[in-house]
Amino acid sequence: MITESLTIDDIARELGVSKTTVSRSISGKGRISETTRKRVLDFIEKNNYKPNLMARGLAQSRTYNIGWVVPGDSEMTMLFFFQKCMQGVIDAATEADYDILITTVYGHNISGLQRVLDNHKVDGVILGQTLVHDKAIRALKKSGIPFVTIGSTEEKNVVQVDHDHISACRELSYILKMKGIKSAALIGGTEDKVVTQARRRGFEEGMSGVRTEIFMNCEKTEEIERAVEDAVRNKVECIVCEDDRICYAVLGKLKKDGVRIPEEMRVASFYNSALIDEYQPAITSLEYDPKALGTTACRTLLAMIDGQTPVAKQMLGYEVMLKASTL
Repeated sequence: MITESLTIDDIARELGVSKTTVSRSISGKGRISETTRKRVLDFIEKNNYKPNLMARGLAQSRTYNIGWVVPGDSEMTMLFFFQKCMQGVIDAATEADYDILITTVYGHNISGLQRVLDNHKVDGVILGQTLVHDKAIRALKKSGIPFVTIGSTEEKNVVQVDHDHISACRELSYILKMKGIKSAALIGGTEDKVVTQARRRGFEEGMSGVRTEIFMNCEKTEEIERAVEDAVRNKVECIVCEDDRICYAVLGKLKKDGVRIPEEMRVASFYNSALIDEYQPAITSLEYDPKALGTTACRTLLAMIDGQTPVAKQMLGYEVMLKASTL
């Protein structure tokens, strides 16, 4: 006979359910089937389980929602990354019987996130993108709510999950240099994003000793196309794109102007997605796993909600994909 020293962990293990399911059954809050709730409560009654007041209060105060915060001003082509991240978040949250509440921020306009925090709608937050001077991070720190960032930050005491963008971009750039490229241009997006600065740093370190041109803050298609025109006019041998969205626009411009790849211009991207994956000739790029980012971030957050101490920063891997566009 199991005694009243039984814990929520014990009940979850005995019944083959999550701790969240047990907590929801005890508190009467959260989405859970009546069959499962009755099974848990019957087990509790049979084994004379008496949760202490602190545990009961904790169970009753939870919303069983996780906030997923994404940029609201992202162009549609950028959504491949966030969609895959969110799938990882959903998978991990579903395992723990949590639901996802999606909210958006617009640059430094975080009113939507602030409303979620003020109304106590979630137990924790995953921030899908980090900025250089990030108001969202500061608001989350001030609120005291557990949160994890997908992306790096210089803010102290922030739990982070990211890919090693500096090392990845440095390695790909160095390989291109070793393949004999004597001049290269980097076309990047807004420098307000931490990932943009990391990828630029990797490019500059890997291309050390090579003639380089840098075109940053190219967000609109016409800005990207002007950068391509300048790169071609200045006779660079290779255009390196910060991400798939920029690469897609670069490829379109080169095709429109009749510039052959790789005969007249080599092209590489610091991020691959379905947007450019089927292009011919195949594009040299960096391969990441954004779904793994989401899964890792969510599992880390759930552990924090349960009172565990997380790893401060987790860096996931990458793969360099050398293809025909840089032969």
